[in-house]
Amino acid sequence: MTVIQSTGVRSFVFIHFPIHVEHPMRPWKTLKKETILDHSKFLKVEKHTIELPDGKIIRDWPWIVSPDYVLVLPVTNRNTLFLFRQTKYAVQGTSLAPVGGYLEPGEDALTAAKRELREEMGCEASEWIPLGSYPNNGNHGGGKGHLFLALHAHKVGEPIIDDLEEMELVELSIEEVEQKLLRSEVKVMGWVAMIAIGILYLKSV
Repeated sequence: MTVIQSTGVRSFVFIHFPIHVEHPMRPWKTLKKETILDHSKFLKVEKHTIELPDGKIIRDWPWIVSPDYVLVLPVTNRNTLFLFRQTKYAVQGTSLAPVGGYLEPGEDALTAAKRELREEMGCEASEWIPLGSYPNNGNHGGGKGHLFLALHAHKVGEPIIDDLEEMELVELSIEEVEQKLLRSEVKVMGWVAMIAIGILYLKSV
């Protein structure tokens, strides 16, 4: 419904939107799990039997089991970002990338994030901002990504690099990284999310 009110000087248009009421949605139920591939600690595949909210049963739903991982966007006191320029097996060419790695068994996400920053970049940070934990695939699992901003990041030593890929540390302004995001120079979805959410947070405070 729209109401136009005139004050004699100018007119105002008031737009009234209907109130949206969110209705609760019922989750799917897992009735049974069966491992159909146990490749390594990095990859297992399960077959789940699930029940949908309407009662329908699906008996062969694929589910991927992979360790949770952390992604870290380090921010310096110069208001610049530390990133890697690196290769990845699934990526064509090179990509900009944040710090990242799997959680060790029994390790919490923040501890893993601090460890990865020290090991991969030789850096530490005095303030850590958690930016959420997200499933890698909304329907089929694949572990969760835990995202962190590392503020006041600074070098404390040499990195302890055991990654298989070549990596080069780069320091860029926030504006430079925004442009590289828009030019698709960050080529892995999780990395795009980490950097974009991190920049949104930095611009909101």
